[in-house]
Amino acid sequence: MSDKITHECGIAMVRLKKPLQYYQEKYGTPLWGFTKLFLLMEKQHNRGQDGAGVACVKFDVPAGDPFMFRERCVKANPLDRIFKRLLGDYNKLVSHGDAHPEFAKTVKEQFDFGGELLLGHLRYGTSGGYSQSSCHPFFRRSPWPTRNLALCGNFNLTNTDELNRNLIAMGQHPIFATDTQALLEKVGFYLDEEHDDLYRQLREQKMPGKEISAQICRDLDVHRVIQRAGEKWDGGYVLAGAVGNGDAFIVRDPSGIRPCFYFENDEVIAVASERAPLMTVFDLELADVEEMPPASVMVIKKDGTRTIKAFREELPRTSCSFERIYFSRGNDIDIYRERKTLGAKLADQVLASVDHDWGNTVFSFIPNTAEVAYYGLVSALRERRRTEVKDEILRRSQDGTLTPEKLDDLILRNWPRSEKVVSKDIKLRTFIGQEGMRNHLASHVYDITYGSVDPGKDNLVCVDDSIVRGTTLRKSILRILTRLNPKKIVIVSTAPQIRYPDCYGIDMSEIGKFIAFEAAVELLKENGKEELLGEVYRHCRRAVETEEAVNHVKKIYEPFTPEEISARIARIVYPQNVDWAGDVEVIFQSVENLHSAVPNHSGDWFFTGDFPTAGGFRVVNQAYINFFENSDRRSY
Repeated sequence: MSDKITHECGIAMVRLKKPLQYYQEKYGTPLWGFTKLFLLMEKQHNRGQDGAGVACVKFDVPAGDPFMFRERCVKANPLDRIFKRLLGDYNKLVSHGDAHPEFAKTVKEQFDFGGELLLGHLRYGTSGGYSQSSCHPFFRRSPWPTRNLALCGNFNLTNTDELNRNLIAMGQHPIFATDTQALLEKVGFYLDEEHDDLYRQLREQKMPGKEISAQICRDLDVHRVIQRAGEKWDGGYVLAGAVGNGDAFIVRDPSGIRPCFYFENDEVIAVASERAPLMTVFDLELADVEEMPPASVMVIKKDGTRTIKAFREELPRTSCSFERIYFSRGNDIDIYRERKTLGAKLADQVLASVDHDWGNTVFSFIPNTAEVAYYGLVSALRERRRTEVKDEILRRSQDGTLTPEKLDDLILRNWPRSEKVVSKDIKLRTFIGQEGMRNHLASHVYDITYGSVDPGKDNLVCVDDSIVRGTTLRKSILRILTRLNPKKIVIVSTAPQIRYPDCYGIDMSEIGKFIAFEAAVELLKENGKEELLGEVYRHCRRAVETEEAVNHVKKIYEPFTPEEISARIARIVYPQNVDWAGDVEVIFQSVENLHSAVPNHSGDWFFTGDFPTAGGFRVVNQAYINFFENSDRRSY
């Protein structure tokens, strides 16, 4: 993606089903589970680079010894820093004799993360800032094991203010920091109630004090806790939690917006945001990995039993299509095929744009996440060209006009040309504070392969996976592509026009910054329809005040076709102050083709404005209000 956006976080859980000694004997290390956690997180590092955190629960720890641990970091390369520090502590124990038969016991006693239940989180910050205090997992501590809670997640809630008001009504004093804090306190409140109810029952039964805690651990109903706590959650979420008694849980939202997968055998239960990391880390087949059902909570009791039950009524499934277009890694076979199909679906539009000029068109992509879709486009183009060549050869064979020269022209000189025109300098650092110079440095993140285009003659087609704000196109990519002096530049987005904010995981809440919205507003003003902007503002204010579940911002786009908006986008991003007079065209995927290519992930609200929950409609109307009032406040 050329525009940088922050988005869904990543989670990982490893729940060992055997004692550490088992893994020491079978795999040569008691840190088998700890290593698997690191690998699951490393294989999902694309999901969060603003911070990382891990937590651990040790089972059956003697009274007086700590049993829950946490490590977080928001510095550069947070995952590496965390595990390097923790492994430094572990290596001190190794130096005292890891071959000793009691070594696993030593690790359990002396290494903080020598436990049976491990949580991991990779963070992209969308609220709460970027300090360590905003980094998951969040902790809630108590001397009672069943009141201790570690919580992390991949989510955004649209109604955090409402949840905080509910906490106040309960008598709490919540800290208005993040939606994670609100969730932590909400779950913690009902966890306390569950604990207290059990405690009173057991005390009335005259159970000895030493036995009460153990019985509460066995009887704690985590499903009921989540069912009560999550009654009013609105948003897209996957939550991973660990209770101090050794119970664990995973919760997925009722619409299945955020992804979650799990695997279980007789040694481990493992959970991750993406399927492919589980397959790689545990050497699994596709069928070994299960998808977590929407509207459900998985509970893993301390004794190892696992249940999955509904905690809310399931809503129509609207899994996030952006996961498939961009966010999830493309080594999942289904995602890989879908991205290739997204590219292939653009072949007709691309060929029309370059007037079927096979001999004078170069096809490339904007690194790196558009690469797979580019392969799909080129594959489809080659198939089209093969069909054309075959038909032409058959025709000329029949009428006697096929010559060696014509064969060369058909097969060699007019074949789709693929070049890596654009490269990305990943490690270019824009650390200079002065804004103008920082922007100048940022414009050099991309570079080109000089000589890959025939100047003044070739069209240049570049595939991108999506265009959000168009900033990088304007300030960097198009400017540098003009140095190749192509006849025409065609930017091809495998995603439709992004028109509306997201509030379920992606940090795209400022509608005024979307280039599609910018184009629509320009067209309204140009066509004498500027009064519509004020009309929509009034409708949005009323909708927010009355909690009306209607997207009034759709009216901004209704007067224009997608092609008209695309044409205006091309004008907006056209490179200024460069010595080049060629054409620029911007092509977007159609919503129909998106659904055809990605049939099982129908969540398309960023493109269509059809939000799956009431909170989404409130957010889009508030986002427009903020735009109209020139306010930079968050819309959720």
